[in-house]
Amino acid sequence: MQVSISRLSFEEIPLFTSHPTRRQWLGRAAGGFGELALLGMLAQEGRAEASSAADPLAPRSPHFPARARRVIFLYMTGGVSHVDSFDPKPKLAADHGKTYTVDNWQGRLGTFTRYLSRPRWEFQPGGKCGTLVSDLFPNIRGVVDELCVVRSMSTDHTNHYESTLGMHTGSFNFARPSVGAWVSYGLGTENLNLPSFVVVAPFAPYAGTQTWGSDFLPGCHQGTQVVPGPVPIANVKPLVASPALQELELDLIARANREHLAARGADAALEARIRSFETAFGMQREAPEVFDLSRETAQTLNLYGLEPGQTSGFGWQCLVGRRLLERGVRFVELIDTGSSNNWDSHGNMQDHARLAPNVDRPIAALVMDLKARGLLDDTLVVWTTEFGRTPYHEQPDHPGREHHHQCFSSWLAGGGVKGGVTHGSTDEYGIAVAERKVHVHDFHATILHLLGLDHERLTFRHAGRDYRLTDVEGQVVREILA
Repeated sequence: MQVSISRLSFEEIPLFTSHPTRRQWLGRAAGGFGELALLGMLAQEGRAEASSAADPLAPRSPHFPARARRVIFLYMTGGVSHVDSFDPKPKLAADHGKTYTVDNWQGRLGTFTRYLSRPRWEFQPGGKCGTLVSDLFPNIRGVVDELCVVRSMSTDHTNHYESTLGMHTGSFNFARPSVGAWVSYGLGTENLNLPSFVVVAPFAPYAGTQTWGSDFLPGCHQGTQVVPGPVPIANVKPLVASPALQELELDLIARANREHLAARGADAALEARIRSFETAFGMQREAPEVFDLSRETAQTLNLYGLEPGQTSGFGWQCLVGRRLLERGVRFVELIDTGSSNNWDSHGNMQDHARLAPNVDRPIAALVMDLKARGLLDDTLVVWTTEFGRTPYHEQPDHPGREHHHQCFSSWLAGGGVKGGVTHGSTDEYGIAVAERKVHVHDFHATILHLLGLDHERLTFRHAGRDYRLTDVEGQVVREILA
């Protein structure tokens, strides 16, 4: 839910005869944002505990002891080539230009003769574990001892829209709640003054804002988009003349909303709107500080490749992501680019060379920074894309690669995952999974498991059916658990 705070207009409602104190006002805004803000304040003061019965975003206990408390989800838009990044294929290099017969081509079944296409970058061992990572990501290779590289990922669709939707929601054809929304629904937030699910992205990826939507879950679980720039969240600064006047306006609108709701019964859309005001009110206090990097040390800024005062770039996104996690945001997604000028390198794989430096150093910095601050142990870092790219082409010596959903690579770090290991493998050319396939549903089941959530129990009844992130599939990949 993209929160916007502006002056509100409403029908005439009886006014207070005197100005209440802040604490009185918060208490009197019964059932609305005032009560919840007061609960949040009291909880922070150690005198009350926010209840999920009062607030759908209040912290909840997981199904079983969790290894991770929070997630930072790094999404590379467009389909990063696995055979040029994390899945070395020396035989593919040796057999470059030879023909190979495949049984499908870009979603069409049949018999197709194609030309094998060598990797464009060399692979080198990294860290003590010696995991091979290509020269496309030299800085990430430097932190590979913290990573579990999954080389046997598989998805269901060869189109960007459907595979982006699938990676985010578990559904390849229909709008469903995002993984971040499910995590918010399952665990709530640790800071009532900030959204539980934040997406830091300059542009929307394929599938648009559905990638962070809540769909049939309560609207308060939808991701809030932060756009890099001098004003990351619009209208977060109050426009009213004084805090007292703003409190009066918000109290009036809360009372009007509650009266409207009481007269009409349950109204999920109105409840979501009310909760958006509550979150927005808290964000006025906390959001500006989150995005103010002036107190970060020169050493930290340099680690992420940032200049003082810089407000854009993936380094800025990664550092803001760390700051959001520190302040209790449950799920942070960082999207590197949008549905154009991304990793979709049909024409020339050198597009990867242009995009990789933008994310390589910041991602490595994020892993190192989280570890140095003691946050990596209970923060799950996820790096992924929607699918891979073909290790072959219909034209000999063509410089590009097409979509490839049969297999690709992702990785996880921290939060209860084994570090310095690889899981699964593809065949000698990187065309199909050879062993230990990890479908998107398995990937999601494992993420939820690390957060202490049973993917079969995390359900929501909608239209007569109990829905879940993993649909009716998914197995936890226990081999990668520390």
